[in-house]
Amino acid sequence: MRSCEFCGTELPEDAKFCGICGRVSETPLSTARGNGSYSPSNESFPASANNVNVPGSQKRSTRRPYQYAPSTPQQYQNWQQGEEPTVKYTPRTPVSSPPQQAAYTPPTATARSNPQQYPYPQAQPPLYVGGFGPGQGQRANLPRPRRRRMGCLISLGVVLLLLIILFSIAIPTAQKVMAFGSAISTQSPLSSQTNFIGTSDRVNILMMGYGGSGHDGAYLTDSMVVMSLMPQSHHTTLISVPRDLWIQYPPTSGNYYKINAVYPIASKNNANPVAGGDAAAQKVSLVTGLNIKYWMTINFTGFRDFINAIGGVDVDVPDAFTSNYPKNDDPSIDASWTKVHFAKGLQHMNGATAIEYARARYVIDNPAEGTDFARSARQQLIMKAALSRLKDWHTWPSFFSAMDALKNTIYSNLSLADLASFAMKMDLNNAHRVGLNFSNVLVGARSNDGQSILLPRNDDWQAIKDYISQQLYI
Repeated sequence: MRSCEFCGTELPEDAKFCGICGRVSETPLSTARGNGSYSPSNESFPASANNVNVPGSQKRSTRRPYQYAPSTPQQYQNWQQGEEPTVKYTPRTPVSSPPQQAAYTPPTATARSNPQQYPYPQAQPPLYVGGFGPGQGQRANLPRPRRRRMGCLISLGVVLLLLIILFSIAIPTAQKVMAFGSAISTQSPLSSQTNFIGTSDRVNILMMGYGGSGHDGAYLTDSMVVMSLMPQSHHTTLISVPRDLWIQYPPTSGNYYKINAVYPIASKNNANPVAGGDAAAQKVSLVTGLNIKYWMTINFTGFRDFINAIGGVDVDVPDAFTSNYPKNDDPSIDASWTKVHFAKGLQHMNGATAIEYARARYVIDNPAEGTDFARSARQQLIMKAALSRLKDWHTWPSFFSAMDALKNTIYSNLSLADLASFAMKMDLNNAHRVGLNFSNVLVGARSNDGQSILLPRNDDWQAIKDYISQQLYI
């Protein structure tokens, strides 16, 4: 036996390499007996050959525990300096170097767009009855739990009920609105003659008010106001045309009337309101120099019912006055008079009071309020208050009653859609008011038959056009 000179393991004499460290030793036995052999102290154990013939003895293994030769300081220094052993191990089979692994990169967490909440639903295997192994026996048909759809059915029923109620209200309302639009206009309710006021050009409408049947001079248009609107900026100009302005009608006929008589003459006392409205708009266009194609008539009697239907109007009276007023519009019924008084400040007026305020002309304590100019300004205040009331949502419950009152009150050559667009775009709170009176372009006169009339100064009709052009709100 000899010892491995590298690890000290005992080796057979014919061993080519050490079975422990795998290195080849070609040194003779005598040389191997150095640091790699056992010391004499180990000879106390009998050699394996000595106890072969000893009765009752067990054969000892020739392999002894690992013993390493003590390292000398010189050897330790050589190992520290990286000195390689004198005999190198040459493996019988080539050994490849281990593959190089990439550097470890820890995984990064990515957020899921729709993370599923824990616990996740797990698929359950089918259940078999009567067998001894998985998949044996008869498959059990377990009853599935009923889905509770009662809540969904109730919700669906509520939605359907609301839709039925909505349609039951919307359809009659739409029918009533369409019928109202057809009754007050020569045009289809949803048509447009002004591109729904979408133009950038100025739009002018002549508003004419008359007393209606049962009044003395029932269809004389005592109130004539031109509403001039710039649709894009909402700038509104209100131009009052005095009813006593003396004009020739028909043109070049040699017949002269007050301008408020054009409508009843052309319409034959309201028998043909379209002819009357067109004729009045043409005449006012000649006087003012404005392009007036649209018009609307208002029956004061119906307007009173309309104001009552919307719950009255709030009017800020600028000046107090007292006036004589007929007890009945038809003197054949009652020719007596009464006195009406209006205090300065905000007042709530019903239909009758609003009409009295707008039409009072026989003022006894404030002469400025007795002129046609003052009456025109008061009528504009009433119209402004009525439009403001319509825009208030508190008035909407009385919408149907208001439509019924207006159906026989107003008439126009503009469609309902155009009138609604015009009303929404007007800015009456900041409207510029223009009045033709003695202080600017008019003078008073007497007609040949003794009527009190108004004429342009120096008979200059162009001065009226120029004045209005300068006063328009651009």
